[in-house]
Amino acid sequence: MFKNKKSKIDPNMTDTLIGEGSLFEGKLKSDAGIRVEGQIIGDIDSAGDVTIGENGVARSHIIARNVILAGQVVGNISAKGKLTIKASGKLNGNLSAAELSIESGGIFQGSSKMDIKEMVAHPEEKTVTREPEPSIPIASEDEAVAVLKTW
Repeated sequence: MFKNKKSKIDPNMTDTLIGEGSLFEGKLKSDAGIRVEGQIIGDIDSAGDVTIGENGVARSHIIARNVILAGQVVGNISAKGKLTIKASGKLNGNLSAAELSIESGGIFQGSSKMDIKEMVAHPEEKTVTREPEPSIPIASEDEAVAVLKTW
């Protein structure tokens, strides 16, 4: 009658929302994305993306695939992919990311570390191989002097 379907959680989808006016205290772990529009005090660990909205405040250490910061974070951020600090975003803490983008007006106070090992070429990118150029005959020194004299 009832079938036990285990649906795969998509890390590209946001399934957890801390809404504006809400306060969450504790550790939050998710296999999908998280959006914070309220307040959170405690660590965030997500296999997906974490978005801190303009009204969001997080006093936490964040580990995620990508992080978009439009609100305020006091704590460290570790993004396996890209960390984007929007114009309204404020980060007071250290960051570690493969890619970093800070819009004009965004605030970052702390130290940063670029994780180069996380930056892997996308499989759809193809390596361009160049064929050897045909050899061009090189003139002898006497021929070159003769050409210059006639010019």
